[in-house]
Amino acid sequence: MIAPIFKQVTVSIEFQYFLAVLIGIAFGYILERAGFGNARKIAAEFYFDDFTMIKVFFTTLMVGSAGLLFFNWFGWLDLDKIFIPRTYIWGQFVGGAVLGAGFGVGGYCPGTSIVSASSGKLDGLAFVAGAFVGTMSFGDIFYDWLKGVYMGGAMGRFTLPELFGINAGVVVFFVILMGLGTFWIAEKVEKGTWDPYKKIRKEPRKIIER
Repeated sequence: MIAPIFKQVTVSIEFQYFLAVLIGIAFGYILERAGFGNARKIAAEFYFDDFTMIKVFFTTLMVGSAGLLFFNWFGWLDLDKIFIPRTYIWGQFVGGAVLGAGFGVGGYCPGTSIVSASSGKLDGLAFVAGAFVGTMSFGDIFYDWLKGVYMGGAMGRFTLPELFGINAGVVVFFVILMGLGTFWIAEKVEKGTWDPYKKIRKEPRKIIER
């Protein structure tokens, strides 16, 4: 028997919820320990001062993609049974832009806001409340009006190897290269040895006058 086990073994819904709660608690604990329950640390990303978040995310992407690839090669995982959500290009593009704007203004994404609220931070609680109200009201106010946007560019379910017609190992290799390149640039910027915005940040008035 190979993973995903839940696709091959009948497990009660109660036990699945129990595991989901345990995984959620572990994930939240890791985020809190990484400092992602603090809006200032997250917002520092947008000021090119602290790239902890992008490092963690790229590490997750690299390890996860390589892990899935090798588990499949070794026969431990059946990728055909992994759920792949449908792709809607325009909806995901606009949604990503809105989420990014909220991320920059509020200092949280949905996951980190839950972590912050769980630790008793008022800004985290406000962010969670806003997300809840927005999500609940979307169906009544914007569902029909914006349907052409969030359903636009439907491409069904596919993977990058299928889209580009190349081996999955090649895609993972480029993902790892992209991650390593991001780490290198992030380290340079954090240490101040390479900062394309240094003049703007140190001499804003002079730059504006020019």
